[in-house]
Amino acid sequence: MAHIPNQYNNVPGHQTSMPGPFPQHNQIPPSQVPGPVKQDGNFNPASIAAMNSQTNHFNQSTNSSPAFNHPGMLPPLPTSLQSSPMRPMKTTVTQNQLQNIQNIPVNSGSPHPSNPSPFPPNIQRPQINNNAPPLISTSQYNQPFMNGPTTGPIGNVNHYPPNSSSFSPTPPTNLPPTSSNYGPSSLNSNYGGNQRLPMSSMPPGYSQPNVPISGPPISGPPLTGLRNSPVTTGPPGNLPMTNVPNISGPPVPPLGPPRSNAINGPTMMGPSTASVHSQMGPPKGLPSGPLSLPAGPQLRQPMPPNINPPQHQLNNGPLEQQGYIAGPPNMPAGKPGLQSGPVSGPPMSHSGPGPASGISGQNTNIQNRYPPMPYTNLSPQQQMQVQQNIAKQFPTHNLYGVTQQMSNLSVTKQGFDQLWGHQMVDLMQCKNILPEYLEEPPEIKLAHQFAESPNCSSEIFRCTVNRIPESNSLLQKSRLPLGILIHPFKDLNHLPVIQCTTIVRCRACRTYINPFVYFVDSKRWKCNLCYRVNDLPEEFQYDPLSKSYGDPSRRPEIKSATIEFIAPSEYMLRPPQPAVYLFLLDVSQIARESGYLQVVCETLKTNLEQLPGDARTQIGFICYDAHVHYYLMSEGLTRPKEMTVLDIDEIFLPSPESLLVNLGEYKDMVKELLTILPQRYSTPGVPASALGAALQAAYKLMAPTGGRITVFQTCLPNIGPGGLHSREDPNARSSKDVAHLNPATDFFKRIALDCSGAQVAVDLFLLSSQYCDLATLSGMSKFSAGTVYHIPLFRAQRPWQAEQLTQMFTRYLTRKIGFEAVMRVRCTRGISIHTFHGNFFVRSTDLLSLPNVSPDAGFGMQLTIEESLSDLQQVCFQAALLYTSSKGERRIRVHTLALPIANTLPDILHAADQQCIIGLLSKMAVDRCVSASMSEAKEALINAAVDMLSAHRLAQNLPAGAAAAALHAPAPLRLLPLYVLALLKRKAFRTGTSTRLDERVADMCLMKCAPLPALLRVVHPDLYALHALPAHAHAHAHAHADAPPPPLPPRLQLSAERISMNGAYLLDDGETMIIYVCHGVSPAFLSETFGVAAFSQLPDEARSLPKVESEGNEQLHALIEKLNDDRPYPASILILRDNSPSRQLFTERLIEDRVESAFSYYEFLQHIKTQVK
Repeated sequence: MAHIPNQYNNVPGHQTSMPGPFPQHNQIPPSQVPGPVKQDGNFNPASIAAMNSQTNHFNQSTNSSPAFNHPGMLPPLPTSLQSSPMRPMKTTVTQNQLQNIQNIPVNSGSPHPSNPSPFPPNIQRPQINNNAPPLISTSQYNQPFMNGPTTGPIGNVNHYPPNSSSFSPTPPTNLPPTSSNYGPSSLNSNYGGNQRLPMSSMPPGYSQPNVPISGPPISGPPLTGLRNSPVTTGPPGNLPMTNVPNISGPPVPPLGPPRSNAINGPTMMGPSTASVHSQMGPPKGLPSGPLSLPAGPQLRQPMPPNINPPQHQLNNGPLEQQGYIAGPPNMPAGKPGLQSGPVSGPPMSHSGPGPASGISGQNTNIQNRYPPMPYTNLSPQQQMQVQQNIAKQFPTHNLYGVTQQMSNLSVTKQGFDQLWGHQMVDLMQCKNILPEYLEEPPEIKLAHQFAESPNCSSEIFRCTVNRIPESNSLLQKSRLPLGILIHPFKDLNHLPVIQCTTIVRCRACRTYINPFVYFVDSKRWKCNLCYRVNDLPEEFQYDPLSKSYGDPSRRPEIKSATIEFIAPSEYMLRPPQPAVYLFLLDVSQIARESGYLQVVCETLKTNLEQLPGDARTQIGFICYDAHVHYYLMSEGLTRPKEMTVLDIDEIFLPSPESLLVNLGEYKDMVKELLTILPQRYSTPGVPASALGAALQAAYKLMAPTGGRITVFQTCLPNIGPGGLHSREDPNARSSKDVAHLNPATDFFKRIALDCSGAQVAVDLFLLSSQYCDLATLSGMSKFSAGTVYHIPLFRAQRPWQAEQLTQMFTRYLTRKIGFEAVMRVRCTRGISIHTFHGNFFVRSTDLLSLPNVSPDAGFGMQLTIEESLSDLQQVCFQAALLYTSSKGERRIRVHTLALPIANTLPDILHAADQQCIIGLLSKMAVDRCVSASMSEAKEALINAAVDMLSAHRLAQNLPAGAAAAALHAPAPLRLLPLYVLALLKRKAFRTGTSTRLDERVADMCLMKCAPLPALLRVVHPDLYALHALPAHAHAHAHAHADAPPPPLPPRLQLSAERISMNGAYLLDDGETMIIYVCHGVSPAFLSETFGVAAFSQLPDEARSLPKVESEGNEQLHALIEKLNDDRPYPASILILRDNSPSRQLFTERLIEDRVESAFSYYEFLQHIKTQVK
């Protein structure tokens, strides 16, 4: 059987019975939910008034995360004491379920690892898992409990029901009502109110048989059916109840019609009976808040028969006056938790050591199904085994922490939260928070009208929240950044391409027709962005697939959210440009020493045939050191001719028509030039670089046509226009205040803007061995829609660096490219874009100029809500990319994304996309570093996590962070603090660790324009256990031929706790795969995988993985190939021993561990917990 991942307990061999991060237990269809339901699928706030609390309003002034718009912490917010959700109650187990405690299936949502807890023992960790069994203090495990007559010793007892794949709650304790009224009962002054003892306080060894209650007469309507509702959970109440003894006392006259099954609950015929569930009260003086119950008759809590009340309390009146009555259906918001008092009740006839009155002489069906637990027949060894097994599954907690949590939880609210997917997680308990397998993006659920409409792929278009707040004030309460990430030119295998004379667009807002428009009739459609009704052309009613006229909804534009049009002539301002490539090559002294020119020329010569283009493709070369060197290739020349311009201050072009030549006609001459250049510049040169002058010449050469300029730079450009001086202080690389992140001059920005206006993009390959001031040089790419590639300390003599440059440059040369592109993102009326992130130039308010667009470039946009969206069911975003293909075709690629509307704060928080949020936050933080300072950017990142947790605390009425032992987060945002910590430890933002300024800026450039999947790998690398690879491969070896390919091995936490001295590991950060071999690994594994007999035979540092004819080596190569499948070019390999001098390359990526200048993950949680308001 395949190993099913556990999303929290990432321990090898630790299994769960419920796959998926947060299982939905047979969600009840909306038609059966009491109360009105809106047609758009959003829950009606009126029907959940008892569930949602009165939320305090945050007075923030922007739509994005307040942390990025207002430095410093937000003012403290008023707190509310309304109770928060509690996990559903568990039922007693049957005889068949009394298995060994080791067989307890661990819930997929369980935050508790099987290994001993790494947290300090004095930390109180309340229970947060909705389906986990109650947590009991260690001291209660050795306490004997009387549970009916002693029947003999039994083995290790499991009193927790197995996990169920369906949502089948067990009704609350079925007791007769206390009176004929349905209102609240009188309060007892000693106890402060009507309370029910929490189910979670019942020890694991305690089981209550069905005991008749003796006492005063009871009246009230009989309960003819059990309510199977989201209030409580557990197995369905399908036990036979006909033999259950009646409650003592006169017959109970019914009041009103009998209760029916409100929600798919089984009907239980017969008289009213006492439930088998009883609770054992907590110790005196501990707080225990009231539990909220559904509206209905008051239910009386039975007296636990095995608890003998004090003698002076035995005659204090009926049960109604002793605190055993369930509280009112809904406690008023903000009322503090009540204190539980001593347990008391009416006298029960009981004599001698035998069972209580009402039990002797009766052996009911319930008792047969739930045999009583023996009193002292377990041997000490058996008791110790039970305690150890329970401790393995559920780490112990003190009873005060459990009771304190119960005082803040509501059964009703928790049931609805689970029903609507509003689970929350206690981050302080979930040490292993990282799921073992990559999670799918959150599902988008539209209203029924468009539920089946195709939405845009999450690989192309994602929003930070999958349910848009209906107003700006609600967005500010959520404290989440609202924005979108788009990967518009991503490589796609199946892309519908349409060629038609008329492209159907809205006449008002120019939106392209898409799957989310509304067809008024067969000849008219309503725009889904501005709601204007437009006419359909006759051509649109023709289906190109069936070649017939008919329903317009059959058109490809309506069946796909991503589509590409071949644009007609009206979309062209000029004839489509040819593909033009110009290469600027640094040949200064440092460049010649690096040897890069040989690698570049050989790679280019190999891939000349694969360059995108047609018969018009042109190519040219310019070299520069202290002067500018041109290479003429024209008719009449048998070989390339070099011309050198000495005056770099007044640059000119000697023969423009011979500098850019047709690639097809002069291919042989181009190849000869690429062979000559490395030899020409192999001798020592001058230590000067006139990059600015070379760029001016390139702009003059390319301006008439447009195209792409590729710059290779190895040193600081120090002469001519744009000359720079070194600004880096090597002694300040670990300083907390990072300086010189802004450009030293705007020369490169200005030339980039000139290039952008001429439809020319500039890409930079920085192969530096010393400081080059990338903060200034990167401007040439940022504003011309180019890209920055950086290989620090490059030397072609190092084979792995030469291989890395070859793979990087090969991808760059052969990938798709779009020329003279523009992109516009349109939004539904009421939403607008206020900030763009990426490499481009904003030509107008919403039009991005992209002289080149590549499939490796991503963009981000921050949104603002300008008008109320309460009258809408959904909002739409549409990105249209108009570009010229390398074949000279003018094309339009259109992506449309639709999202539903949310009108409550919990709905927004539980519809958040944490991966998209961290992608947008990283881009916002890079901008903050440049516009403000590094310290403000880091503070804003931390505040973003604090804001999210504060908003959730307010939405759920949880205690403030500093006053509570728990740190609750919505389940969809549970990884956000971990991602923020990982972001703070990246080169871009880390301080206190020596970091070269160019490497820091290069990391910022990567975050600014990388697509989301690549960005996530860089921020939070993936760690795999290689020594477990054979077992993983064997588990999936016998899969059916048609079965999907086996998944990747489970991921491990990025912590040294997961590193065993007997293991080997692979860490993948997108750029490099580090194979880390520990000294205790078995010789068999070394021989099978690396072809060496002993650990000492491994080199300290290896840059390639040998190929050995063995199964283990093939499995490792297959894993690496699978990881490389979805990235532009293969990652480089680095093999390290655990005693290698370079081992810090591996250990510094273990982001959950503490380093000298940064928190560990647990310390980071404690830090933000103190700031949650």
